[in-house]
Amino acid sequence: MQELLWISKALSDEQRIRALAALLSGELCLCQLIELLALAPSTVSKHMSVLRAAGLVKARKEGRWQYYSLPEADASPAVRGALHRVRQTLAEQPESRARQKMVTSVRRMDVSKLCACYRP
Repeated sequence: MQELLWISKALSDEQRIRALAALLSGELCLCQLIELLALAPSTVSKHMSVLRAAGLVKARKEGRWQYYSLPEADASPAVRGALHRVRQTLAEQPESRARQKMVTSVRRMDVSKLCACYRP
């Protein structure tokens, strides 16, 4: 029951859904997520910690930078089901193509220059 509550809480915010949408195409650095969401670094970090607590994202640290991705097949059935539904729902949205273009654009940016703006 607790896992379902965490997942529900995590999915109850538009910005967290936008972050999940960005991660559908692969791993992103926190700085890339900050750029995509156009929010303060501390706000994006908080959103990502909520998603991580729910098991909807996994994180890895490389040097000073934090990278996020969706969990793999070893995620719980509840997490896999929630992510499957998010994928389906986002694919049906008319703005999904524009969202994907934004993610592609941010992926093309030089990460070291982008991250230099957000020093911890």
